[in-house]
Amino acid sequence: MIKNVVFDMGNVMIYFHKDLFLDQAGVTGEDRTLLARVVFDSLEWARLDRGSLGEAEAERLMCARLPERLHDKVHYFVWDWDKPLRPVRGMAQLVRELKAKGYGIYLLSNAASRQHDYWPDIPGSECFDGTFISADWKLTKPQHEIYERFFEQFSLDPTECVFIDDSVVNAEGAYCCGMQPIVFHDDIGELRARLRELGVDAAEN
Repeated sequence: MIKNVVFDMGNVMIYFHKDLFLDQAGVTGEDRTLLARVVFDSLEWARLDRGSLGEAEAERLMCARLPERLHDKVHYFVWDWDKPLRPVRGMAQLVRELKAKGYGIYLLSNAASRQHDYWPDIPGSECFDGTFISADWKLTKPQHEIYERFFEQFSLDPTECVFIDDSVVNAEGAYCCGMQPIVFHDDIGELRARLRELGVDAAEN
């Protein structure tokens, strides 16, 4: 029996992808390709999620590989990409409905330490019984250790948990650790249907 619903954050609770951020910063042409590679497809970006690198040092290393005219863009991507936050359509409503029906609501996300600053501004965040952020634990999905530590931290039985993530790899990692995963495709109606298939009381849209 499912008692808990575990959510990823990026592209589940809020939209989080490099094209969105590049659009918000007004970056086009060759600069767009360069910034995508040096910032979002960099080791530094991955290390922010793992908590093995701080924001200031990540910014410094990225800027060292870019012309000075792009340094302000790097600063924005590292420190201010969440201005503005863009909630995923319909997700806060689903979270609030599930909370009202008595389900445990949890977050398991690959995210940098700044997550704690903007998390309260995400609609539906007030419903969560616990949050588990990769940078805090120096572990990232899909490592099996992060799922195991998550279960231990909140005393959860994985067989009683549904896990929602936009990444197939992360969902598969959750499956290997005993959870029932759902890959989210930015379709709240499909998500509600999949939850019902797993026995979760999720109403149709």
